[in-house]
Amino acid sequence: MKFGDVILAVATTAVIGLLISTVLLMFLVSPLGSYWAQNASGILAWLVGGLLAGYIFALKIQEESRINAVGKITVLLALVILLALMLMAAGNSYYAAYTKENLQSIFKTGSWTTTDWFVYENMATSVYVSLNVVLTLVLGFVGLYAGSMLRKPKKT
Repeated sequence: MKFGDVILAVATTAVIGLLISTVLLMFLVSPLGSYWAQNASGILAWLVGGLLAGYIFALKIQEESRINAVGKITVLLALVILLALMLMAAGNSYYAAYTKENLQSIFKTGSWTTTDWFVYENMATSVYVSLNVVLTLVLGFVGLYAGSMLRKPKKT
């Protein structure tokens, strides 16, 4: 698989995943609440997005070792997600407020210093980003591998 094919597969997986996530989030927020709806839609989006992209790019994936090709796509996808999440956390003042509110509800104390808040907010952001990257690696790999198995190679 050429590097251009990997980039195209990553872009396809990301776009399909984000579209599925958005649609699922709209339908799941009311019954599940925002926290569980985000988690459920993210998990389903990466599985289904990987499955569809794996099916679409199955012939390219089958050109070389399936595990190597799917691994390349998944690692690059995880790097893209890592960058997107870090930019979201850095540029979104609502994310910092949401994190601070959650930390205040968990650790009810009035004597935190600015350094305490800084460290705990960064730690919470690191856990959030790390968890999303690991889920992207696992669910993306499973979805891409299963999707590439659905399409049989062309007989020549």
